[in-house]
Amino acid sequence: MSDRGGSLAQPAVCSPQRDGHESKGSSKRIHQKPITDKIHISRHARPTAPRGTCAESLQPAKLPHVGNLAEPSAIHQNGQMPHPYPIREIARQSGLSEATVDRVLNKRPGVRPSTAANVAQAIADLDRQRSQLRLSGRTFLVDLVMQTPDRFSSAVRSALELELPMLRPAVVRSRFDFRETAQPGELVRTLDDIRRRGSMGVILKAPDEPEISDAIGRLHDSGIPVVTLVTDIPLSPRVAYVGMDNRAAGATAAYLIDQWLTAGDDAVLMALSRSAFRGEEEREMGFRATMRERAGGRTLIEATDTDGIDTAVRDQTISLLRDHPGITAVYSIGGGNKAILEAFELMGRPCRVFIAHDLDRDNLSLIQDRKITAVLHHDLRHDMRRACRVIMQASGALDGPIESIPSQINIITPYNVPSQPLL
Repeated sequence: MSDRGGSLAQPAVCSPQRDGHESKGSSKRIHQKPITDKIHISRHARPTAPRGTCAESLQPAKLPHVGNLAEPSAIHQNGQMPHPYPIREIARQSGLSEATVDRVLNKRPGVRPSTAANVAQAIADLDRQRSQLRLSGRTFLVDLVMQTPDRFSSAVRSALELELPMLRPAVVRSRFDFRETAQPGELVRTLDDIRRRGSMGVILKAPDEPEISDAIGRLHDSGIPVVTLVTDIPLSPRVAYVGMDNRAAGATAAYLIDQWLTAGDDAVLMALSRSAFRGEEEREMGFRATMRERAGGRTLIEATDTDGIDTAVRDQTISLLRDHPGITAVYSIGGGNKAILEAFELMGRPCRVFIAHDLDRDNLSLIQDRKITAVLHHDLRHDMRRACRVIMQASGALDGPIESIPSQINIITPYNVPSQPLL
């Protein structure tokens, strides 16, 4: 499936029947068995298919739906030229009439070798494009569940909505459950509700808590794939993680801060939103490890459990600045950066280096005004496109292995802000 999208003609009226693998909530959506039935059309006592209909439809056995195609070699007709496609689709691909395609497929006399070769080539082309056929006209209902400040959930929503046209010919509809603060039990109830009402997949940003992992397991057992976004829950049966390598991001932040700080006695404030998020914990681990390697004597001060909410972030930062007069730099792992800078201003303290994450609306204005030094950014549109593709793969609509591939980490400064950043 191309990221560029594009519409595809609908299958003909004689589209093969669905075999039941697409029923809502069925775990067979993820673990489908290959189709091995061989289908034959007898040459004897068989009426000729009228123009515009499928010869296959005269056979009592039903062909599989294109969403669950076996390899074409496993489906035969008269022992020649396998094809699991509607005649109209082959005709459209080859540029021949449906009647001509029907004569070729049924080995009737009067067919030139070049015509038969054209039909064979059309079938081969459709084999290569069968993912597009499986997607054509299909609707994927995807749920986004996130515990995160509004500034980030808004960026994620915008990224998904911008990518939806690029996912054609599939149609993706989304439901959103965003909250800035939540207890694990609230998120568990949300996930269980999704399981009961049905979904094609869930994109999840949540703390790495045992009860949330168990809820992911129940979704998995019901045939609903879960993709974790920007922060992983690795011991759960989620199908993939989408986002940057958070440990590498933390190491990158440590490298930059160590390069830009001059005095060895400058302390660094590490601001997390909540330590239960594995992604933030991994960023902190990468940051601490690289700082020990490069500047072992530098003091690191941790701030956490504010949920990234501005009021809580500002109050906690003021308290830490009072207690630690050596703080001159910030690695903001969990956000609330306007509130952090406000605390420095209220305390009359300089902030020499400030590294943040994500080009959300707050960070975009801050870096354009040169109030923060750099932003570690990953392309949210790419992440959302990948998350949707993983859900399509898990449902059998796209081929290929499902993999967790880290997003590229981009270092954004006031001099290379994207011309069309995601707001």
